[in-house]
Amino acid sequence: MTEEQILKGRLTDLAKRAYSQNVYTYSNFLSPTELAMFEDIRSEVSYIHTEAYGGNELCERQIIRFGSEDELGYAGDFPIRVVHVTPLLKKFSDDLNHRDFLGALMHLGIDRDTLGDILIKNNTAYIFCLDRIASYICNELTKVKHTNVTCEITAMDIPALTPTLIDMEFPVASLRLDGILASLLKCSRKEALSFFEEKRVTLNGRTTGRNSITLKDGDVFSVRGHGKFIFDHAGGNTRKGKIYVHIRRYV
Repeated sequence: MTEEQILKGRLTDLAKRAYSQNVYTYSNFLSPTELAMFEDIRSEVSYIHTEAYGGNELCERQIIRFGSEDELGYAGDFPIRVVHVTPLLKKFSDDLNHRDFLGALMHLGIDRDTLGDILIKNNTAYIFCLDRIASYICNELTKVKHTNVTCEITAMDIPALTPTLIDMEFPVASLRLDGILASLLKCSRKEALSFFEEKRVTLNGRTTGRNSITLKDGDVFSVRGHGKFIFDHAGGNTRKGKIYVHIRRYV
């Protein structure tokens, strides 16, 4: 049995348990590739509501929750916590990156699927993780690379974790998603199509292979490795008949 089949079987079992036992069930953190695998079986588990979330709007690694308040009669929070990791002496700390923090966590024997995204800001890290390992990280993570660090569990709604948006405007031949991606990312149409073939494109939270779909106001789309965007609106034409599109980019 392949890893993909094992994952799909595990997710199907979670869906069945949520439905039969009337309880929320949750996956561990899934990578973008694994989330795309889930899309292949989403219709098979449509008897129960599913939602993916990683801790904030920019997180690529996400947990799938099976069940909703309407179906189960009570609210269910995602089992996610954020650990803030800070050098004890910033003046003398190494220049730390994502790989350094992840390596330090792996050295503690922590499974990758219990960890979500790791956001780096000003040489500190915000680690999204399952709630059951947050305290362990705080107690055991004392050094990253050659830098001594301190850890604390923090809220997920703090300003440092709030995404900011920048406005963009450019002309396109049509409102097709593939054409907009080509212009937005300054790549060829052939390269834009490859993003769909590689299951790297999401539209409103779901992986899509429909490159010809027409975007509507408010649509949220992303390309793994290239960022996340909101299609704000289209308006105005160039002298050559192209359409100006207004995009908001998460940064």
